[in-house]
Amino acid sequence: MYQSSSYASAAERSEPDAPAPRQPERRKTDAMPDPAALRAGLTAEQVTTLETMEQFHWRLKFVRRPLFKAPIPVLVERGDMRLVVIEEDGTINENPELRLRG
Repeated sequence: MYQSSSYASAAERSEPDAPAPRQPERRKTDAMPDPAALRAGLTAEQVTTLETMEQFHWRLKFVRRPLFKAPIPVLVERGDMRLVVIEEDGTINENPELRLRG
């Protein structure tokens, strides 16, 4: 088929469309975030609302920190079925426009 054996071996060794090696997941899903680190940078109004919500068994799941904007704490109910956002002024937003990964 090939006239040169060196050409044939090079053609056979090449793998077109070979997938790139996968990198391990950098986020650790098992690890619980440090509560003090999550609260760092929240406004006084957000902390007050957060403490009140925790009395009703809501918990701080994560905090989004967009550039040049106030942090956005996201709280979830016991069963992780409902989530709310605490706005910069401490008000609760029950219908946040968050895009979450599935």
